[in-house]
Amino acid sequence: MPERNDPTAKWTDEELVARIVEKRDTDLFGKLYDRFAKRVYNKCYGFARSEAEAEDLTQDVFLMLFIKLPSFQGKSKFSTWLYSFTYNFCVNYVNRNKSRKMSDKSVQVDTEEYRMTEEVPDEQLLELKAQKLGEAMEQLSPENKSLLLLKYQDGASIKELTDLLEIGESAVKMRLKRAKAKLVEQYNLLA
Repeated sequence: MPERNDPTAKWTDEELVARIVEKRDTDLFGKLYDRFAKRVYNKCYGFARSEAEAEDLTQDVFLMLFIKLPSFQGKSKFSTWLYSFTYNFCVNYVNRNKSRKMSDKSVQVDTEEYRMTEEVPDEQLLELKAQKLGEAMEQLSPENKSLLLLKYQDGASIKELTDLLEIGESAVKMRLKRAKAKLVEQYNLLA
């Protein structure tokens, strides 16, 4: 909870970042950490195997963020830039760690590929039971889980996802479609 006489509480995220960069002020960086630690942790948790690993990833993100903060140019909201930064950091972490690397399942039987490209309506996802849905989410790759959480939990728009993932709109839509299909498949396997 912000202190009553804390002038930083009224600063926008962008103003706070500008002052941190200007002075390399670790105390102000602590304020930025307080504002975003929980959100960054939630993103990291999508890539982690445990709460402890998510906490470690969160700390690593903020350590690297302090170094890379001057590269924020203000072309988007800071929160969007931070989501992108966190997402990329976590993807790189998963890819660097050979024991965690996801297997490439892009070569599949034709009927499987057809089933994965069928449209899954959003309403079908909303009808799934919450507990079973949570179990199915845990079975997804970190990339798919993160993408679905960004879209449906955080309310990221397709435009924000294209900026975040640095891919085209149609690629974002296809990834969402495949992630939803995979989620439904995992859900049905739990039946």
